[in-house]
Amino acid sequence: MHPSEVLFQGKRTPVSIPVCDHYAGSEKLMRKSLALQQELGPIFDITFDCEDGASAGDEENHARLVATLIAGEENRFERIGARVHDVTSEFFKQDVALICATAAKRLAYLVIPKVDSAAEVVDAIALINRHAKKGGRSNLPIHVLIETHGALEQVRAIAALPQVECLSFGIMDFVSAHFGAIPANAMRTPGQFTHPLVMRAKLEIAAACHAHGKVPSHNVTTEIKDTAVVANDANRASGEFGFTRMWSIHPDQIKPILKSMAPRISEINEAAQILIEAQNVDWGPIKHHGKLHDRASYRYYWTILQRAKSSGLPLPDIATGLL
Repeated sequence: MHPSEVLFQGKRTPVSIPVCDHYAGSEKLMRKSLALQQELGPIFDITFDCEDGASAGDEENHARLVATLIAGEENRFERIGARVHDVTSEFFKQDVALICATAAKRLAYLVIPKVDSAAEVVDAIALINRHAKKGGRSNLPIHVLIETHGALEQVRAIAALPQVECLSFGIMDFVSAHFGAIPANAMRTPGQFTHPLVMRAKLEIAAACHAHGKVPSHNVTTEIKDTAVVANDANRASGEFGFTRMWSIHPDQIKPILKSMAPRISEINEAAQILIEAQNVDWGPIKHHGKLHDRASYRYYWTILQRAKSSGLPLPDIATGLL
């Protein structure tokens, strides 16, 4: 039996996707992102942005461009998604129809922003599925932006939806929705990690995701030039709040996020050693370097290997049979 079958015993295994989600809006930035992904490999995702990327009056042409690029040869690894307009926008249905008609088979995911309830997500997914099916695709992964009071209130119900793969925190819209009750410095470090209402939102999103085997994606870092700030934010998002993915809004942010959020090489090697020893005793308890391990810790270390694989990190030769 495959380790995932033994360790999770029929339960849904956690989703494992690259730890960095790089957003690009203009044609110039989208093409630059494509070139960088071809150079580095599928170790980060790219999200082409229709919501903030399209110029006013040019929404249709922008959606067509997004679809063409995703369907094109430059999308070598099929790890490119698209953020459509929000469900109340007159351009939401148009974005979905145009992108799915051309690129449904090669889309990594669609991102739905500014939802206000689980019911809105269900309705949006139903529309997306109709268009995706016409484009030859079923069960297209859905990412949802949690940035309203309503979405946060129903975050567990949203995370529980089977087709939802990832929840992202939209910190700027969330703070703005408090109409000055949360200060502007809570949109950036250090305030974003200390203000109680923002901390609560992050923790609830992460907890909902982990309860349902989904990926919690941390908000942007607005600081672009100082990559140490980006790395610090990624470390805190991962180590203190349980996020396993983070947005990038500039190419210089990608590598610091990858380094901070991907598993360490030492932890990958340890995970491989522990799982091989466990496999050799048919997944019974073992003692490794004087410490007891059983299936509870095996699930943790198996997830480490999955995250390493999705981040393009080198795996020990002994781990080949495990994945």
